[in-house]
Amino acid sequence: MSKNSKTPKAETIRGNLLHWWDTGRRDLPWRRTKDPYAVWVSEIMLQQTRIDTVIPYYHRFLGRLPTVEALARAKIDTVLKLWEGLGYYSRARNLHKAAGLIIRQYGGRFPRDAGELQKLPGIGRYTAGAIASIAFGQPAPLVDGNVIRVLSRIYCLREDPTRSAVQKRIWQLAEELLCAKRPGDLNQSMMELGALVCKPINPDCSNCPVKRHCLALKQNLQNDLPR
Repeated sequence: MSKNSKTPKAETIRGNLLHWWDTGRRDLPWRRTKDPYAVWVSEIMLQQTRIDTVIPYYHRFLGRLPTVEALARAKIDTVLKLWEGLGYYSRARNLHKAAGLIIRQYGGRFPRDAGELQKLPGIGRYTAGAIASIAFGQPAPLVDGNVIRVLSRIYCLREDPTRSAVQKRIWQLAEELLCAKRPGDLNQSMMELGALVCKPINPDCSNCPVKRHCLALKQNLQNDLPR
């Protein structure tokens, strides 16, 4: 990160985001637990699926298959039936495969390390970061569309975020913002900010907890970024 005095300070942004998270986040069922299994199931379900659609599926799935052991023992037809209507059925198949690997290779215990988690089917860098940080308190960054938008605006990143060099920069910024004590909350605060305030169109900048530090807002580029 640049040492330029105009560059927002990570400590200040982090503090503002965590304070906002403590007072303004939505009460969602998967936010009431640190169980890595529940966090994993929710993150997989939320891929390309709206929150209000996921909630009943999440409750039904965990009600029928409450543990990774139960998922590993279940028949794939049972898993697919519980998933019916969510679409992208490869997600359900990968859940089932990964559950079996967790039982056989890890003794039924979830890997705590993001790199190790990525060895499981269906778990990419984002999902690994979510599980590691939220369930285990590991300082693992995560980047999704919301985080890309938030960081692109805070740091006024004008380049195309689909470019590999820009993606690398965004992951670096996400990692620099993390704190050792509450990495999961910090990660979730950025996603929540992007969902509720730092929206793609007409962001609610007046209610943004980091508006004083947002370089895009200072240059009136908040509606233009990310490219």
